[in-house]
Amino acid sequence: MQSRPTGHTTHQPIRFTDVNVDVTQSGPTGMTTRRILSNISTVLTEHRVGIIGANGSGKSSLVRLINGLNLPSSGTVTVGDWDVSRHAKNVRQRVGFIFSDADNQILMPTVVEDVAFSLRRHKLPREQRRQRALDQLDALGISHLADNSPHTLSGGEKQLLALASVLILKPDIVIADEPTTLLDLQNRRRVARALTELPQQVIVVTHDLDLVRDFDRVLWIDDSRIVGDSNAQGSGGPRGVIKRYEEAYGGV
Repeated sequence: MQSRPTGHTTHQPIRFTDVNVDVTQSGPTGMTTRRILSNISTVLTEHRVGIIGANGSGKSSLVRLINGLNLPSSGTVTVGDWDVSRHAKNVRQRVGFIFSDADNQILMPTVVEDVAFSLRRHKLPREQRRQRALDQLDALGISHLADNSPHTLSGGEKQLLALASVLILKPDIVIADEPTTLLDLQNRRRVARALTELPQQVIVVTHDLDLVRDFDRVLWIDDSRIVGDSNAQGSGGPRGVIKRYEEAYGGV
C-alpha cells in the first residue's frame, strides 16, 4: 500500500464559479427543464474531500462536472488552468473516475488484462503494459488475483480493480462515486483504506459518513445547492457538517 500523506496537503484548485446545471426531461405534458445544481461557487484544494447528501440532491452531478461527464448550463468549472467545458480531453487525463458499480468498468477477461487495457493508447510493448499492471495491482495488495476473471472477485476486490485501472494512468485527482455502497464491512474497510492512503487528491461522494468523517473537507449538498461546508466559519469542521446532516436526515 502507498503511505498516507502527512500534514494538510493542498492541490491545484478545482474551481466552480456560478455553476448551474439544467436537465431536460420528457413528461406527460411534454418537455420540461429541471435544475439539478444551483449557484455553485466553491474552490476545492484539500487532499481529501467528502461530498454528502440525500439521494437526488445533486452530489454525483457535482463531481461529474470535474472531468466533463456533465457540463454546466451556465458558469465555469476549471481544474488547474483548464476550463473543463473547453478542454475536457486534457482534464480527463488528470482526473480518474470510479463508479459505484465496478462491474461497469470491467472490460477484459482477466484482472491484469483489465488494468493493462487502460494503457491501450500508450505506445508500450505488451509485456511492459502487463508489468505495469502487475505493479499497480501489487501496490493495492491484489496482485495474487492477476490471472483471475474479474467477475469472480468480491465487491471490494472489484472496487480495488477499478481503482487500479484508474491509478495506472497516474491521475492528479481521483473521484469515487459511492465506492462502498454495495460492500460488506470487511470490503468497505479495504476500499476506504486504499482511498485514504492515496497521494492524489481524493474526492468521494458517499452515504458512508464514517468514511469521510476525518477528511480534510466535507460538503453537504441538498436540493441542488451547497448547504453545508466544513470550511465555513462556525461549521465545526467536517464532523460538525456531518452532525448537522445526521440531525436533518437521521443518519441516512
